[in-house]
Amino acid sequence: MPVKIRLQRHGKKGKPFYWIVAADSRAKRDGKFLEKLGVYSPTTNPATIDINVDSAVQWLENGAQPTDTAKAILSYKGVLLKKHLKGGVAKGALTEEQAEAKFTAWLEEKAAKIEAKKEGLSKAEAEARAKALEAEKAANEARIAAQAPVVEEAPADEAEASNEEE
Repeated sequence: MPVKIRLQRHGKKGKPFYWIVAADSRAKRDGKFLEKLGVYSPTTNPATIDINVDSAVQWLENGAQPTDTAKAILSYKGVLLKKHLKGGVAKGALTEEQAEAKFTAWLEEKAAKIEAKKEGLSKAEAEARAKALEAEKAANEARIAAQAPVVEEAPADEAEASNEEE
């Protein structure tokens, strides 16, 4: 039975939410699956991905083939790196502790990159709000200036006329 690691769509129209599953390649996209490996929500920025790394590595070692999108997600979360490191341990190139140390270092670096992206997005959002506020203030001032009553010349003429009579 050929097994694929793929996405199974959930959620409503316009708001997709995916399960990452190991399924028989002949099963329907949203049909029967063997095991749920995690979830993927592309609507957030950055995308929310929660995956069981050990279970996914086990499926890959047993011959499961990920689809292109699933492979990108697995790579992003370090599943393919962990499988690669496990292969190095099996060949004797690394010890289990060295492989685990490399994987945790990679995870920490990846977490730092994600946090930096989140901070950059929040800064950009704050700057956009500040610019919008400034533009709104300028528009309000322009509107108020346009609505200001025009000083009428008639009262000034009456004052001049009264000065001339004296």
